[in-house]
Amino acid sequence: MVAKKKAAEGKKPGGTVKVKWVVSFISCTDDMRQTIRGLGLRRMHQVVEREDTPSVRGMIHKVRHLVEVVE
Repeated sequence: MVAKKKAAEGKKPGGTVKVKWVVSFISCTDDMRQTIRGLGLRRMHQVVEREDTPSVRGMIHKVRHLVEVVE
């Protein structure tokens, strides 16, 4: 029940989610850096819009301490 509620947060009717990079990945592992890059984020405080798919949600979950979902 909780997982469904979390997945619905930040979801738009068009099926997209906006992600903002807010914390630097200095001292993070290489796989976290690659995840940030995989989301399409290139610089701090950049906002990108991605399709709301399970794979993108998994990427956001992996680096949830570095990014935030923008309404």
